[in-house]
Amino acid sequence: MIERHGAPRSLFAVWAGSGVTYLYFVLGGILVLLGLDAWQALAVVVAGNLFFIGVGFLAISGPRAGVPSEVITRSFYGVRGNRVVNVVLGWLIGVLYEAINLSVGALVGFTLVRWFAPDAPDAVMAVIVIGLALLTFTISVYGHATILKISGWVMWALLGGIAMLAWFVLTNADLSYVPDGGVLEGVELWAAAAAGFTIIASAPLSWLVGADYSRYLPEQSSPTKVAFWTALGGFLPAVVIGSLGVLAGTVVDMSVPEESMAEIVPPWFYPIFLLVVVIGSITNNALTAYSTGLALMASGIRWKRSVTVVFDAVIAVALTLYALFVSDFLGTVSGLLEISIAVLAPALGIYVVDILLRRNRYDGTALQDESRDGPNWYVAGWNLAGCTALGVGSVVTALCVNTTFYAGPIAVALGGADVSPLVGVLVGGGLYAVLAPRGIRRAVPAPARRTDDAPVTSGAEPIGISE
Repeated sequence: MIERHGAPRSLFAVWAGSGVTYLYFVLGGILVLLGLDAWQALAVVVAGNLFFIGVGFLAISGPRAGVPSEVITRSFYGVRGNRVVNVVLGWLIGVLYEAINLSVGALVGFTLVRWFAPDAPDAVMAVIVIGLALLTFTISVYGHATILKISGWVMWALLGGIAMLAWFVLTNADLSYVPDGGVLEGVELWAAAAAGFTIIASAPLSWLVGADYSRYLPEQSSPTKVAFWTALGGFLPAVVIGSLGVLAGTVVDMSVPEESMAEIVPPWFYPIFLLVVVIGSITNNALTAYSTGLALMASGIRWKRSVTVVFDAVIAVALTLYALFVSDFLGTVSGLLEISIAVLAPALGIYVVDILLRRNRYDGTALQDESRDGPNWYVAGWNLAGCTALGVGSVVTALCVNTTFYAGPIAVALGGADVSPLVGVLVGGGLYAVLAPRGIRRAVPAPARRTDDAPVTSGAEPIGISE
């Protein structure tokens, strides 16, 4: 039995600690590579990260339901539909982000090794990948309580390093920077800004699991405070670090930032900077791996969470080695982030609308019932309203995507502008609001008080989605 504990403000450290990640720095630099000037890129960083407001809103469902987001979504996809969604949305995309974070950590870790040992062979990078994976996924195995404890002191240590980095970047940045090809105007500016917005927005949109970290709070926790501290913890580091990436891009080549940064930071700080990046990739990945493990169990796989984490680690390491030794890293990052929007954006819209329609009155006990007679079985285990909204929303959103390897017809008609994040949220959420049966829209069950967060299967055997 797990007692509800903590206060909403504790969520800030969890999200801020995981948000001090080099990935945001890389994404900010990509905006400059797209041809935006400093002020345009900074505006895109702020705008794209506003989606953390949505992440904060989703987190309010955690204290009320007392179960992870991966279980709450049964209410709008159905038991069987939710299993499929968790495999694709919760696990597959999560593992892709784990691979991205491992790639970032390995690239920077290898640069750190070569700072001290210039002749280190490329094979060392593979060793670093495996080492980072062992450390990251070990933290995830120990679960929520361990992540919460580590997040506090790691957050302040990382913020100290970022503060020093900010000083060196700000004192060297060129706010009057003009891209080599000149200032973009008209359709070209619109297309570049929209593409950058999609890349930045993909990061907060990947965190549709806010309830995973708020579910242990007391049931009567203030929804406003839960949403605020979650959103603020995610938004602040993303904007600050993304902005530093933009500003650094005005004076150094951001196609290889882990090496180029040596040009604007003093020699004594450079290894500290690299170490901060590596630690940040670990803390961010620990949260991601924790949620992907829950997603696998919610999909119906009867493994212990420790087993799901090991499975995740094997897949993530394989993808990371591919990204580092076979594919172009920056190209891989951009493509994966942009194409994932096709599913993530409508999923956010559906989740938000369901919370609004139910007035956040989720019954945690009922959500754990996977039986055919349970309230979330719907039609053969599928909630047609939610599944249709996600399917149609994803197709429409995909038509608006514009990546380096695919351009949807709507994006082409708009001169190459990628408006997929906004379209996805509006189409997915709007369609669900229309299709959801009247009984679901008006359902306001009184939440059952409970302290045990282990979901119950149709045979009353716990899946073990817990600590």
